[in-house]
Amino acid sequence: MNSTKVAGRPADVVGRLKFLTDSSLVRQNLTLFVGGLVAGVGGFAYHALAAHELGPKGYGEVASLIALYSIGTSVNLVLILVLARYAATLQAQGKMGAIRQLMVRSSVIVALPAAAVVLLAVVMAPQVQSFEKLGSPTPVVWLGIALAVIWFVSVPRGLLQGTQRFASLSLNLGGELVVRTGFLVLLLSVGLGVSGAMIAVLIGAGAAYVAGMFGQRHLPPRQPGSVHLRTMLGFTFTAVIGTVGILILYNLDVILAKHFLSPQQAGIYGGLNKIATITYFLTLSVSQVLFPRVVEAVARRGHPGRLLLLSAAITGTLGLGAILVFAVVPGLIVKVLFGPAFDSAIPLVLPVGFIGLGLSLDNLLIQFFMAVHDRVFVPILVLACAALAVLIALFHAGVASIVVDLAAVIYVLLVTLALRAVRLMPQLRPEMVADTP
Repeated sequence: MNSTKVAGRPADVVGRLKFLTDSSLVRQNLTLFVGGLVAGVGGFAYHALAAHELGPKGYGEVASLIALYSIGTSVNLVLILVLARYAATLQAQGKMGAIRQLMVRSSVIVALPAAAVVLLAVVMAPQVQSFEKLGSPTPVVWLGIALAVIWFVSVPRGLLQGTQRFASLSLNLGGELVVRTGFLVLLLSVGLGVSGAMIAVLIGAGAAYVAGMFGQRHLPPRQPGSVHLRTMLGFTFTAVIGTVGILILYNLDVILAKHFLSPQQAGIYGGLNKIATITYFLTLSVSQVLFPRVVEAVARRGHPGRLLLLSAAITGTLGLGAILVFAVVPGLIVKVLFGPAFDSAIPLVLPVGFIGLGLSLDNLLIQFFMAVHDRVFVPILVLACAALAVLIALFHAGVASIVVDLAAVIYVLLVTLALRAVRLMPQLRPEMVADTP
């Protein structure tokens, strides 16, 4: 009897491995991970090339404009969430023609705010130039056009995600950053400077839109009367707050640093901010996995607390690994990413590594709260964002001062969210994750 079990163990292992290799879920996750990895590498390459070519002063302008762009893409992320949820529902009901109708209607709806953001960018360009101490208002206009285009990109991306066409979605995500970085090299080589960096963002977004819409060519003819977009808005409130809040936490400091610091110092701080986000993006997949697992655990009266602790442990392990690298070779990291002109950032590489870990854990807890539909985190996160703005406005003597401001907000927020999670655990019930249309 025992020998049979022992002999069967290798077969069990082989069977499990075969199950994993045959699993569509594993393949889809791997496919999307590759696209995200290419996009992440492309994003850091974009910043590294801009920093090397433009130096701290010019890169400070690029970093602050990209921070504004990142906050503006929160609209894009929300639209993707809404459209993916709706497209998945329509596909499950066999209404593929309605998905084309969804594509058309959502594109029409996006058109008006997209036109408005371009007009706003044109009108507000001089004011933004003055506040951010930019050399010209022109990059702000290009930024506004790029935002309008990336909002349109949310339509094909939401449909690709909702219909589980992950290979096309992965190619779209990675392709945008590859095109952006490639055109950055070209545009900087002809002397377009900061404006060239923003035009590269626009071209990358435009390429993603064209490729994404081409990916919808398989959809059957429109099926009018089956799409009611308002029914999806209730799903997104907590996601909106969580997404925008996290975006603000790792972008507002760059925007304010550009306003309060000298051009040289603002560029140095922009580089440090990108180093901090290495840890955040390295651990982002952990929170993406946590969300559905927590929903399932609460619905089945499982152990969501264990999932949260395990996810925090994984995040901490990955984050501390990155921090170890920051501690051992900070100079190499700065020189490779940004060049010798950023050497004054070297002493602060390790502190911003810890900031990145704190931000990752903050995001993990926020994903947990969104999964269980607990909105107590909303005022907490809003207060943290406000506190960051106030602290930087009051204490901005130099780059190190703003690093301290950000660290204080990130870790006070972490402690507050952790205490909320501990108090919430005994109150979790299946009805908290009920799917309400």
